[in-house]
Amino acid sequence: MSAAGAQVHPMPTLLRQLRWYIALRLVAVLAAVLPYGLSLLLNGPAQVGTESPVPAPPESGAVNPLVALVLLGLTCVATLVYIALLHVLRDRPKVQAYIQFYGDLLLVTGMVYSLGGIQSPFSLLYLVVIAVASALLRRRAGIAVASGANVLYAGLVLSLYYQTQDTDVLRVSYLLAVHCVGFYAVALLTSYLARSAHRAEQELEAKSGHLADLQIMHRDIVQSINSGLITTDLDGVVTLVNLAGLAILGRPEEELVGRPIQESGLFSTRLWEELTTAASGQRDRLRSEVAVERPGGTASIGFSISLLTEANGRQGGYIVIFQDLTQWQRLREELRLKDRMAAVGEMAAGLAHEIGNPLAAISGSVQLLAGSGGNEASQRRLVEILLKESQRLDRTVKGFLRFARPRERSIVPFDIAHLLAEHFELLRNSEEVSRQHTLEIDLDPPSVHLLGDPDQVTQIFWNLARNSLRAMPEGGTLRVLGRLTPDVYLFQVLDTGRGMSEEQRANLFHPFRSFFDGGTGIGMAIVYRIVQEHGGRLHVDSRPGGGTTISVELPRGDAAAARATMESALLATSEHP
Repeated sequence: MSAAGAQVHPMPTLLRQLRWYIALRLVAVLAAVLPYGLSLLLNGPAQVGTESPVPAPPESGAVNPLVALVLLGLTCVATLVYIALLHVLRDRPKVQAYIQFYGDLLLVTGMVYSLGGIQSPFSLLYLVVIAVASALLRRRAGIAVASGANVLYAGLVLSLYYQTQDTDVLRVSYLLAVHCVGFYAVALLTSYLARSAHRAEQELEAKSGHLADLQIMHRDIVQSINSGLITTDLDGVVTLVNLAGLAILGRPEEELVGRPIQESGLFSTRLWEELTTAASGQRDRLRSEVAVERPGGTASIGFSISLLTEANGRQGGYIVIFQDLTQWQRLREELRLKDRMAAVGEMAAGLAHEIGNPLAAISGSVQLLAGSGGNEASQRRLVEILLKESQRLDRTVKGFLRFARPRERSIVPFDIAHLLAEHFELLRNSEEVSRQHTLEIDLDPPSVHLLGDPDQVTQIFWNLARNSLRAMPEGGTLRVLGRLTPDVYLFQVLDTGRGMSEEQRANLFHPFRSFFDGGTGIGMAIVYRIVQEHGGRLHVDSRPGGGTTISVELPRGDAAAARATMESALLATSEHP
């Protein structure tokens, strides 16, 4: 774009260059010729008045200082003429340029002729005029001006040498050849360098324009995304906040940019240090949620932090992408409430059925006791039935309460591999394991930190393990496997028991759908709820007679990330009791 602009408007550029050339010409002539004029004033006319105004032979190098003032006056007159032409020929700057270049050649020829002849150092000024012409108007103009310089210089040399009687033809030819080659060489070299510089300038302008377009496009992209975006340097000082981020935080840009990110309200100093440590470690991106105070109330903000890598591969800072999850949290809570109400309704129906059977047995036993004639054995049997059904009723009610009113979770970092290994040993030595059972455990790696409620994760293990043992009443193999993946920790409970049908597998996590004698059907429903609350997943693979594998996926996190997210949860809890 910029390169095209340079081609569309060349005339004003050339006019500016000609103005500079006029000023520099005057300065150069003053610097070169003025010393000769000053010599006239210092030495007086007594010493110079006897000198002939016609130059001596070229070898003598004689100089008449009077000529210096004449040349200086001619330069001033030429300067005034050139300035006038800038206005008269404003629309024809190339014509002005050629007039100035050829006028300068005549002026230089006069200086060489009058100030030293062939030995005059002012012959170098031919090269200056040729170089300027080549730089401003490129090669064709440079060659034309060089040709004019050759004609004038050749005429000057021939006129001076033919004034003498002993002309050295070889010397004259050599002198003309050297100057001719020099003039054309300067014209070609200068035009080549000028063309290369112009081309490089155009490329630079094009790249600068392209870079500016890319910067505008990137800025528009950043400002157009719906998610909030903050970039910081390595010290946590905010360098950029997009429009969505300002709207989410409810803060003006001047309160955020150039200040530590802790002042944005997203992070405390300790939490930011923990998060950046985690992001700089094993994990490329860290996700969590925090509660942020903003005008109009408290907002739940979900964010992710990743490294900002520079082009050379070095870490240049951090990128924080965040969204307002307040409305989503409300919808999620409403959905959870609806699910809970639906589950409670389903459980109420199942509970009525489960309670009805023990109550019928208790009622019948009481009636028999009331009508029995005192048969001690019969009474003892009825009492046993009462106790058994009462205990069954108690288990059902307690299971219902555990599901319908779960206790408050305690979110802490814990080592799940150590927890599984510890409780596996307790299971191995429990009365529920018979000699016909074989227990195996394989945890890799042996230590993995998660964030959650270790008591609830323990309950998951025991409920799954007990179900597997019940599925193998005649013995079998129970295996517990633990594996670490980039995103989750996977642990599996495998058994070689009787397996499940499609219908049983579909109803496995529904309350009061037990497939074992004496079971309440609450245990697997509790497992499902705990896994969901931890943001995990459950997968069941089973077929009749082929055993069952239940896989539990729990979101993973290293210790630093766990501590950081725990702090954010504690902050949210402390700020919003």
